[in-house]
Amino acid sequence: MHTVIEEVTARVIKRSASVRQPYVAAMKRTMDEQPPKKRLSCGNLAHAYAACSGEDKNTIKLMQSANLSITTAYNDMLSAHQPYEPYPDLIKEMARSMGSTAQVAGGVPAMCDGVTQGLPGMELSLFSREVVAMSAAVGLSHNMFDGNLFLGICDKIVPGMVIAAATFGHIPALFVPAGPMPSGIPNKEKAKVRQQFAAGEVGEDRLLDVESRSYHSPGTCTFYGTANSNQMLVEMLGVQLPGSSFVPPTDPLRAALTRAAVKRLILSTEAAGTYTPTYEVLTEQSFVNAIVGLLATGGSTNHTMHLVAMARAAGVLITWEDMDELSRAVPLLARIYPNGEADVNHFQQAGGMAYLFKELRLAGLLNENVKNMMGEGLDSYEKVPSLDDKGEAVWESDIKESRDTSILRPASKPFDIEGGLRLLEGNLGQAVIKISAVAPKYRKLEAPCIVFEDQNDLLAAFQRGELNRDFIAVVRFQGPRANGMPELHKMTPPLGLLQDRGFRVALVTDGRMSGASGKVPSAIHMSPEALSGGLLAKVQTGDMIYFDAEKGLVELKVSEEELAKRQAATQPTQHHDLGRNLFGGFRSLADRSQDGASVFNDSIDF
Repeated sequence: MHTVIEEVTARVIKRSASVRQPYVAAMKRTMDEQPPKKRLSCGNLAHAYAACSGEDKNTIKLMQSANLSITTAYNDMLSAHQPYEPYPDLIKEMARSMGSTAQVAGGVPAMCDGVTQGLPGMELSLFSREVVAMSAAVGLSHNMFDGNLFLGICDKIVPGMVIAAATFGHIPALFVPAGPMPSGIPNKEKAKVRQQFAAGEVGEDRLLDVESRSYHSPGTCTFYGTANSNQMLVEMLGVQLPGSSFVPPTDPLRAALTRAAVKRLILSTEAAGTYTPTYEVLTEQSFVNAIVGLLATGGSTNHTMHLVAMARAAGVLITWEDMDELSRAVPLLARIYPNGEADVNHFQQAGGMAYLFKELRLAGLLNENVKNMMGEGLDSYEKVPSLDDKGEAVWESDIKESRDTSILRPASKPFDIEGGLRLLEGNLGQAVIKISAVAPKYRKLEAPCIVFEDQNDLLAAFQRGELNRDFIAVVRFQGPRANGMPELHKMTPPLGLLQDRGFRVALVTDGRMSGASGKVPSAIHMSPEALSGGLLAKVQTGDMIYFDAEKGLVELKVSEEELAKRQAATQPTQHHDLGRNLFGGFRSLADRSQDGASVFNDSIDF
């Protein structure tokens, strides 16, 4: 194993011991004291299967087979989740064929950052992760289930479901994807038209036409943002079947993989005699593997927070420093938009996850001593699923080499010797940057800053022609406690346009830019945030900031004496329409970005 992977893993194990050991003990105690179904009284059980068919009632009543939960994020407004509509019936049919049963335990909300981008609803987005975790827990709390199936795709949904799966870690869990939509217009064309619209060169009709040809049918959006990074991560964690992440909804293999997931989960339950609880799969080693996968593919910066929160639910403590150290050892093997022109369909065609696993293993970049829901080591994750002559999913063929080295490369000839993330530190605090999407010539600058309290203020200044110069935008009061930490992508087109015009620009913010973070150097997730004592609250327009992504520095060039004289700015008045008032409690409880921006950290007690 690569020495850095080995050292970071050992450090995570040591750091986590005081939390991980009580977590594992709690999972074992729960299984002993609250085994699924067996503590339910006759009245409890009658309520639980009252709506089932006579056949299913008899099967459950015998207590000799598995009853699976289905937790679904289905809705038909969002393209990624619309394909889930027929899944429950398919899952129940497969479970019955194996002498078992399945029930929909509950639904969880699935909101889309693409729909709420730049609008008040985005302020609910980050904490929808916590709502998903709690919603899943409500359904699973009935204690009727021997194994848990999670049907979720997008940004906060999968992290919330992983938190729920870890919380019910005494039960085996599998995640079931739905796959990406077909490729639309090239991402480069979409980005170009967005910049043209920002510059006033095209109107809304042209922009809507381009957006509609990009996001055009059922399935996940095809750029490599948080949704598709989620799919990669749960596969790396071992709670999603090998090669299942990026199979389209209409491919016959998709339904076969769903049936295979049901089979694998049943075989992993205590009733089958090959009990593989989730707490044995979600470990220190598997979370390090997930970080390695994120870095090797240039995945979403949202996961610098989500991975911390997900791991904490499993008693594993990981830090931004761990991610930074791993990033300096893990090569960038994939170029997928926004750090390339390809989308996830092209990634899949080039070799996909099977090739990625193979190359990472060959380079000694993965922990091998992990369990997964295939019931074996990592060998099966190097194989590509296909249909056999019975129409069932099988894993037989290997990917010997990349089918397109402009998208996916071997570890011996990477796109970059380092991964896609970097920790930035300085007197402003800690932030992260997705350097894989930023050309080296743009990674370092020193310039006066312009302070904005809202991304719309930056847009207005751009439209007035006030930003045609070198500067660093400081956008503050955008953290989890201030307003729920919405993504700030409305700023991406104008900042990208200014950079194209030859100006040196950068962004420093306690908000998010996430999976679609692009070519402008952006120090995001700045922690501590302005509302919680962060130095960002004392920054003034005209202050010089030194920004060096290569060295991991972001420094406010103002003396300590001057800063001591300054009063911290106060947060502008917040409006609480479109449900934002209901999330006030979450905002007040939210931890720092570097600690996962979670509301659960203080309440998790094993």
